[in-house]
Amino acid sequence: MADGTGLYVRLRQSRPIPLDVTLACGSGELLALVGPSGSGKTTILRCIAGLDRPVEGRVACNGALWLDAVADVDLPPQRRAVGLVFQAYALFPHLTALDNVAAALGHLPREARRSRAQELLDLVHLGGLEARRPAALSGGQQQRVALARALAREPAALLLDEPFSAVDQVTRRKLQRELAQLRRRLNMPIVLVTHDLDEARVLADRMSILHRGITLQDGPPAEVMARPRDPLVARLVDHRNLFEGEVIGHDTAAGVTWLRWREAKLEIAHRPDIAPGAKVIWVIPPGSVILHRRDRPSRGERENPVVGIVEEVVELGESASVVIAVAGGAAHLTFTLPTYVAQRNRVAVGEAVTVSLLGAAVHLMPWAPLSD
Repeated sequence: MADGTGLYVRLRQSRPIPLDVTLACGSGELLALVGPSGSGKTTILRCIAGLDRPVEGRVACNGALWLDAVADVDLPPQRRAVGLVFQAYALFPHLTALDNVAAALGHLPREARRSRAQELLDLVHLGGLEARRPAALSGGQQQRVALARALAREPAALLLDEPFSAVDQVTRRKLQRELAQLRRRLNMPIVLVTHDLDEARVLADRMSILHRGITLQDGPPAEVMARPRDPLVARLVDHRNLFEGEVIGHDTAAGVTWLRWREAKLEIAHRPDIAPGAKVIWVIPPGSVILHRRDRPSRGERENPVVGIVEEVVELGESASVVIAVAGGAAHLTFTLPTYVAQRNRVAVGEAVTVSLLGAAVHLMPWAPLSD
């Protein structure tokens, strides 16, 4: 990809901020960079844009070489076809929305700038507000101006650094929908830095999990979330049901692997690559822990049944988060329910309940010590 279409990034350094990152984002794709604070997400964007220079690295976009530390190539920011939108809008307070966008159109003849700025404001749904200064615009409207200004440079790649974090939740969801619609018209790589896993899940084609400047896993969001590479990635994508276990056998004909978890014997999807007797770490998403109904048992409840005592019930609007203690309190399972289901089934602290663990959703990882 370094010499073809799309964006290719390879960055390495030990200081001042450690980096060991390889990223690729094709034209028309959206790549989300996800990781805790200090994982290097913003530094990566700054290196792509030319605002920072890594000790070692290569950045290329659509066949154009922007950085090659070995060949001593390092184009300045103004020569890189990048549109960059920061969390802070950084608009000129004394200029109107139209003039803020027109200020980035210096590559066009003066007489063409205002009409093009108007086109870009229309593109981001700000038609009719072009005469307003930033102080007269809402946070969401200011972010749209910042996006229009980034697009005014006619970039080959668009970089978004936590673009929605400074607005309220309603505006955030609206801006997310607008970005999802807009990207269909922008045939360019888009790199989004976000700490919001749900945002990455709904917007990105691929996401890269970063930790202390290192790429830990990269792939489609659903794949990364369901099949983390190791326990560290599992924790970074907020898996709470993370346990030690032992593979005790396989049934090739039935396509089944047997997993020992404390006193339970779980039937999961076939994993012939793991030898019987191997210790593993396994994970199951909260949505794949299914509560047994008290009023009407079903055949599906025979799948990996586990009995526990409810330790916590937190109602969060239409859903409820439930934690149960199993194996005499030695382990805890977290799962989610519609609130009305929790109420109908009398799920309350101190009550005994039975759940099923969906075998197809159990994911095995190499064993490593689990820290609290």
